[in-house]
Amino acid sequence: MTLLIHFLAAAVGTVAFALIFDVPPRFYPLCAVIGGLGFFLVELLMRLGLSQTEATFLATMVVTLSSRVSAVWRKCPVTVFLIAGIIPLVPGAGVYWTAYYLIMNNTSEALTRGFTAVRVAVAIVLGIVLMLEIPNRVFAGRKKAK
Repeated sequence: MTLLIHFLAAAVGTVAFALIFDVPPRFYPLCAVIGGLGFFLVELLMRLGLSQTEATFLATMVVTLSSRVSAVWRKCPVTVFLIAGIIPLVPGAGVYWTAYYLIMNNTSEALTRGFTAVRVAVAIVLGIVLMLEIPNRVFAGRKKAK
């Protein structure tokens, strides 16, 4: 039940960011599904024993792949779905807690939280880059013969 609530919260948050990024309203449902799916996967994979970094990397690959497929299907740029869909995976809480522990002069905890946030951010970048390296022709399908 908690995974469903997290999925819905991430989906709503994704639509909120899609609104901020001026995504056309007709794309909100797909953005919501992609963002919710990414966060759902992170939670599920972490419950299955993967680290936050590993789970985020795999979820980022799924979000990027879903964004590319959706972009071809809806005939729009991949960034329409990718930027809004990746937001739930960004380690904002990790950065917050890093700053908090630095202010509280708890250096060891700040370093631990900060290093985890950096690892997650790198995992997001690598997941996006890896999936964007797949040639466009894989997603375009067959061209109609004239």
